[in-house]
Amino acid sequence: MSFEELKPKVAEIFENKTNLLRLDDCLLQVCELLEANVPHYNWVGFYFRNGDKEELKLGPYVGAPTDHTIIPFGKGICGQVAVSNKNFVVPDVSAQDNYIACSFTVKSEIVIPIFVNGKNVGQIDIDSNTLDPFTEADERFLEFVCSEVSKLLT
Repeated sequence: MSFEELKPKVAEIFENKTNLLRLDDCLLQVCELLEANVPHYNWVGFYFRNGDKEELKLGPYVGAPTDHTIIPFGKGICGQVAVSNKNFVVPDVSAQDNYIACSFTVKSEIVIPIFVNGKNVGQIDIDSNTLDPFTEADERFLEFVCSEVSKLLT
């Protein structure tokens, strides 16, 4: 399924949010949708700032279990995005000194921040078992996903 075909499906998940469907349920549905429909998305998850602490806490995700439920700001790709407030695309994780290995199968990673009122509150993190699969189209699509998430956090 193309990114353009996925966009309305992502928006629909959030439009259908009710009191019965919590934010975490919506985020998990997005993770499931992306992992099932984008072949090079092998682990899809959200991290959010952990209160006032300078760390990220793992939210909903799909893929292999991870021990990285708390990531200090500055550590790993996700921790770097929490500090830089910029997209981070890693074509080859083995070339990154500050990479936190989640699985030996992961070859590439992309992390896109989520902003609410100009403040970085979290991010979407995608791991791929394919070397260098992420394009500008992935970045634009994931920015769209993050903007949809931010609407529910305001």
